[in-house]
Amino acid sequence: MLRALTAGLLCTAGLAAPAVAAPAVAAPAAAAPARQAPAAPALANGLALTPPMGFNNWNSTHCRADFNEAMVKGIADLFVAKGLKDAGYRYVNLDDCWALPNRDADGKLVPDPARFPNGIKAVADYVHAKGLKLGIYTSAGVKTCNSAGFPGALGHEYSDARQFADWGVDYLKYDNCNNLGVDAQQRYRTMRDALKATGRPIVYSICEWGENKPWQWAADVGNLWRTTGDISDSWDSMVSILKQNLPLAQYAGPGHWNDPDMLEVGNGGMTDTEYRSHFSLWSIMAAPLLIGTDLRKASQATLDILDNKEVIAVDQDPLGKQGTVVSSTDGRWVIAKEMKDGSRAVALFNESGTAQRIATTASAVGLPGTPAYTLRDLWQQQSYNTAGTIAATVPAHGTVLLRVAADPHWATRPPATELGLDGSPLMEAATPVTLTGTVTDLGRTPARRVSVSLTGPDGWAVRPTTATTAAALTTGRTLRTGWSVTAPAGTPTGSYGLTLHTRYRSPAGQQVTSTLPVSASVVVRPPAGPSYLSDLPWLSATSGWGPVERDTSNGESAAGDGHPITIGGTVYAKGLGAHAPSDISFYTGRACTKVSADVGVDDEKGTQGTVAFEIWADGTKVASTGVLTNAMPAQPLTADVTGAQVVRLVVTDGGDGNDSDHADWADAQVSC
Repeated sequence: MLRALTAGLLCTAGLAAPAVAAPAVAAPAAAAPARQAPAAPALANGLALTPPMGFNNWNSTHCRADFNEAMVKGIADLFVAKGLKDAGYRYVNLDDCWALPNRDADGKLVPDPARFPNGIKAVADYVHAKGLKLGIYTSAGVKTCNSAGFPGALGHEYSDARQFADWGVDYLKYDNCNNLGVDAQQRYRTMRDALKATGRPIVYSICEWGENKPWQWAADVGNLWRTTGDISDSWDSMVSILKQNLPLAQYAGPGHWNDPDMLEVGNGGMTDTEYRSHFSLWSIMAAPLLIGTDLRKASQATLDILDNKEVIAVDQDPLGKQGTVVSSTDGRWVIAKEMKDGSRAVALFNESGTAQRIATTASAVGLPGTPAYTLRDLWQQQSYNTAGTIAATVPAHGTVLLRVAADPHWATRPPATELGLDGSPLMEAATPVTLTGTVTDLGRTPARRVSVSLTGPDGWAVRPTTATTAAALTTGRTLRTGWSVTAPAGTPTGSYGLTLHTRYRSPAGQQVTSTLPVSASVVVRPPAGPSYLSDLPWLSATSGWGPVERDTSNGESAAGDGHPITIGGTVYAKGLGAHAPSDISFYTGRACTKVSADVGVDDEKGTQGTVAFEIWADGTKVASTGVLTNAMPAQPLTADVTGAQVVRLVVTDGGDGNDSDHADWADAQVSC
């Protein structure tokens, strides 16, 4: 659930900001004063010339007891031992809860002796001895954001800044809670001046959640500023924040960065594919890279993502450009970033829940005309040549991150190939499906001795129905191969992996192997007659806040925390509870005729919430409502879905942002 933001909103507690900040109210024009106030000093601290990289404990520990001196020192040790320091990570940052609830008799901050028995300076000295830097947290209010209410810096800016400097702090995250309604620009400028007065170089991170559009005024105030509410460890949260931060590229640059919040990579709420997307997208947006997982427990897969130096180089490019959107049709995103050496970083990002082909060209991403280009896949860490097409079949929620250059040595690289696997990824057990594999030469040079194979899970029947080899493929030519795939009888429903493989040789004799992993889903048709959709397995379900709930409302962010579905005072025992924007898909196997529900905004949000409901049959919208509000009773919605393989229940935000948009599909049924 998205809550209305107030001056007491937690920057560190996982609450999400509205997608669009409220417009500022213009003040009436006034006559110029006789004497102008002196201009505020520009921020020229020479820091954060590339986006800061490091660690912050909040996403993994919050205020738990294990956030303490031993943990912080252990993270510093791991930065060195795991090669993260060599990869560019420098800041080991403390978040909320490091202090006692009260200042001492002299008004000074007091580190919690249970957590930090040797004080903050001792921790800073330890971190500095490792060649790293220490960061700390406080709020631009009278209390910090934690409910325990630790001291904030409002009214104590110069004293607190002096303490931080004396302790050896190198980075300050300055939150926005309990600010008494004092003007944000005034509060953040006061701390800027206080930090400057210490004489110590301290990176200044403004964390006011984008409420006052800091990108418009903070370039001479802080080194970075939060552009959104807090991230949470979910796909929907990450994508929502991405969409809010992408349009702000013009405001970022060396020493002043848009900050879409810390990384969730490794915290367990997303898949490794989704975490690679998260890391790729933050890097192409030139975002600060602050690790938010407990590195003491990190898997090798997590470390491999965080330690990919070629991806990090995209983030840390000294030109300091934030990537911009080239195209974004139907969840197929192309985002490009100009690099100092003239190359372009290009992210092919698939927002959707199924594999999609995403394509662009060298000219579209801003590269000059040339016979061919070198294309480097930064996750596969392989280089190819391309005649100008940049394309890939990208897995659901995946990102292919490339670096493309007008390189005179392109001919030394093997030709790039694009792999595809066409056909429905939905299959019923014991029923063969036909798939078509494609291999296309994107390079300026030919691919020779091309061979293709398809593999599936153990026990599956996978056999070719066409030839699977070609002597050569020239630029733009495609080898198509047919495949019959059968899941054994009794295979449980769920997602399974298929992999298309190709092998070929370059003109110079280089052997190249490429693979395309794709997901296939084993499904079952709904039973004959009417069925409640909340009793059936769904193919996928996304919700703007918290998970989709069965037979309850959306509730809050946790699974199972909803209430009885209630619209206009009427309580329903069956249905689906979601939060806009949401999308729930069901397999109907061309055997169903009708979907029906009573739809509306759940009563649990009082008078708030505006949504619109849609029913889609395969790729066609077959029913919809107008915008519904909480004041309206449930509306009946029925759709003819005859012949559809997949039915989707979609909720949009009604066009005014998704604050409190708790949407119910009450008594949702399908007739088959």
